[in-house]
Formats: sequence, structure tokens, C-alpha cells
Amino acid sequence: MLNFVDSAAALCDGRSRRSVLRVGGLQALGLSLPGLLAAKQAAAATEQRDQSPGFGSAKSVILVWLTGGPPQHETWDPKPQAPAEIRGEFGSIESVVPGLRVGELMPSLALHTDKLSVLRAVVTQDQAHSSSGYQMLTGVPHQPLSQENVVSKAPNLSPSHGAIMRALRADRDGLPSAITLPRHIANDGEILWPGQTAGVLGRQFDPWLITCDPSLPDFQVPDLSLPSEVSGARFSSRRQLLATLDATQRQADLAAVAGRFSHHAWQAFDLLAGRAARRAFEISEEPDVLREQYGRNRFGQSLLLARRLVQAGVALVQVNWTKIEEVKNNGSWDTHNNHFSDLKGFLMPRMDKACSALLQDLQQRGLLDETLVVWIGEFGHTPRINANAGRDHWGNCFSIALGGAGIRRGFVLGESDPQGAFPVSGAVSAADITATIFHCLGYAPETLLYDQSGRPFPLSRGEVIREILA
Repeated sequence: MLNFVDSAAALCDGRSRRSVLRVGGLQALGLSLPGLLAAKQAAAATEQRDQSPGFGSAKSVILVWLTGGPPQHETWDPKPQAPAEIRGEFGSIESVVPGLRVGELMPSLALHTDKLSVLRAVVTQDQAHSSSGYQMLTGVPHQPLSQENVVSKAPNLSPSHGAIMRALRADRDGLPSAITLPRHIANDGEILWPGQTAGVLGRQFDPWLITCDPSLPDFQVPDLSLPSEVSGARFSSRRQLLATLDATQRQADLAAVAGRFSHHAWQAFDLLAGRAARRAFEISEEPDVLREQYGRNRFGQSLLLARRLVQAGVALVQVNWTKIEEVKNNGSWDTHNNHFSDLKGFLMPRMDKACSALLQDLQQRGLLDETLVVWIGEFGHTPRINANAGRDHWGNCFSIALGGAGIRRGFVLGESDPQGAFPVSGAVSAADITATIFHCLGYAPETLLYDQSGRPFPLSRGEVIREILA
């Protein structure tokens, strides 16, 4: 059995006009993995195309998740005219987009703002990692808000973006349609955040979690190999048995049904064998100069691996920023103290280098026009600097960025007040962001999903952010 679960980074605390996708409750009807693959493929074939801007522009998404919450003041919404206790130690710099200034610790990303739309007024109204993270990961507010160390349980079982993707698109070529790497996200005590699984959709739609460190010299993905107790000969014998059974069905005058079963059953076996997956994970094939551009660290190489995975056909790859053992604050963006030294020392340089390399790499390969890149976290940080030279949790107004497929380039939506505390205009919610991501992938917000009891619910209750679409 494939097993990708591991511990995680620690922190402080109306009916659709498109096809109706009955992705829940299939196991109760006796459908196996091959049946699920067939059902999802058939549903995808019946979709109609929306003609609005950005719709269906993206073949894939790379979700760059900055665990702990990237601070808006030092990234996309600097406040150089604010008092020192708000402005902080760093200034701002001009980007390649006239009038768009970014934090001075993002010199490389400043050269790529012409590929991005920046949203400066994102709001969750939630001040806790776990619950605000759940909202940003699913597009659904946690009940109640601002609850730390919460776990996955009712009523907070909405599916993650990756799980929705797996419900909407069939796995193919031995790879799932959604992968998360290099680890899950958790608070202190390894308390896993809610919003990282399929929730009400059922575990069969969980995104694959690949626990790995692609920066290691001997990097490999052991989870994609056969278990030690299953020899190659034993696996081959299982495939031969399947072939025998399939031939028997054909002899029973069920050629059409057997043919469909054979295709998806063999696909399921290929997925378990991990053959295409192993090829996608051969990051050592990349030239050294490119690997250096991303940065020879876990985050940088994970973004490079994400590019390889979308090239291989994975529809959604989420890359989580993970803790760095040798530094303070668990190496996350949860900088209640030493905020400025941590930002300058390792957080911003690693992020800036890797994210700019990703954008440049995608563009040079002709992939940026078909890949949506989302730079995001669970919330931002407080406008006022605390007594420990840090910034605390802030979900009342923060910034994210989107670029690539379907997205308007060199654009800023929303404005915060002079302290970067609350929206003045252009406020958007996590639900709106979810709706926009899937709009770019070709799915309207009202697309229906079905939970394990067969009850329908819409993909998103948010509004597509049309101002940033191209």
C-alpha cells in the first residue's frame, strides 16, 4: 500500500450548467479505483467551455504555501511613509512595473512583477494558524474562527484544493492529479492542520503527500517503490492474474465492458507501480546551473520538483514551506520574535530566489501561459511591531500574488490603509481565491461535488476575482 503520511513543520500555536460530478459515495456503489478513474474521465468529457476571461487557461497549478504567514509589510505591501513601529527596519524598492513597489528583500521577484497580479486586501478575519490556514486551504471559514491547534473533524471537513482537483480530474500516466510536498503542515506537537485532506469527499481523493527532501545528494522517493514485502515477481504475477481475468471476461461476450475495465485497471496498476512517477522525480536530470538558480535547499528544490511534476501532467502541486532545523522560530514565517533578522537571514533570500527562478523557468519553457502560480499563506502579520522585535498573527488584511495562466500581468488589486491593517478597497476572501483558481482550471464555482452521503455542495461559494483575469 502506498503510504505518504509523515510529521510536519511546527508552529506556535442551483445546479451547475457544467457537468455534475458525482465524486462522492462511489465506494458505496462498489466502484473500485479503476471505476473511479473511469467515472471521473467520463465526467470530464461532458464539460462545456465558459468563454469568460481566464476560464480554462491553466492546465496546472503550483501552489506555493509559506507556512507561518508571509508579512505584507516586507513583501507586497510595504509602507515606507508609516512610522518606524509600523514600517519596520526595511525599505521598499521599485519593481519592473511602474508604480509597484515591493519590499527591499525581494530584489529578484521585483524583476518578475510583470508576470503577476498582487492582491493587497485579502481577508480571513481569523488570527490562528490552524483555522485561518483551513480557510485559505479550502476556501471555507473554520467554525469557529481563530481556533489554534484544531484538527480535522466535523463540521470542518471541507476538501483541500488538491482534493477537489483529484475529484475533478482523473489520475493519469501513473501520477495523481494532485500532489503535496515535501511535508504536511502542523502546529507544535505535530498537530496536523485541518484542510489538507479530502474531508467529506472521502479518503480516495486525498492528494498524494510526498514526504521528501529533493535537495539531498541521494534524493529518491522510496514511497513510490514497491513495498519491500512485494517482490517484482509477485507484482508481475498480480498483473498476469488481472490479464487472465480480463481475457475470461472477453470470452464471456463482455468485450465492451472488459475493454473499459482493462484500460482503467491497468492505469491503477501503473499508479501503484509508480513508473511514470519515478521518472518525474528524477530531479538529478536537471542541470546544476538551474538547480543553483532555485537554491540548493529543501524549498528551492521542491519548487523545481513541482515544475517537473506539472510537466509530467500533475494538475495541482502544493509546495509547503517546511521548518529549518538549524534556525530560530522553527524556520517558519511565524516570526513573533527576531522578525527582521530571520527575514533578512534566510526567509526572504530563500523565498525570493526560488520563486523568481520558478517564474523564469516556467516562462523560458513556454509553460507559464498554461501554469497558474499562487504565492500564498494562512494570513499576514500585525502592522505594529511587538516588544520582541516581531510581528504577530493578522488575518484582517494581507497580501498574496498570482501569476501565469489566465492572470492579468503587472496588476495590483486592492488597497490597505496607511498602516497595512485593514482594507480600503478591493477586499477578497479565501472563497474568492478558490473560485478564481478553479475558474482558471476550467471549473465554475457552482460546479457540484458530492460528499460520501451523496449530498451536493458547490466547489466554491466565492466569487471569481474577474479584475485580475486576462
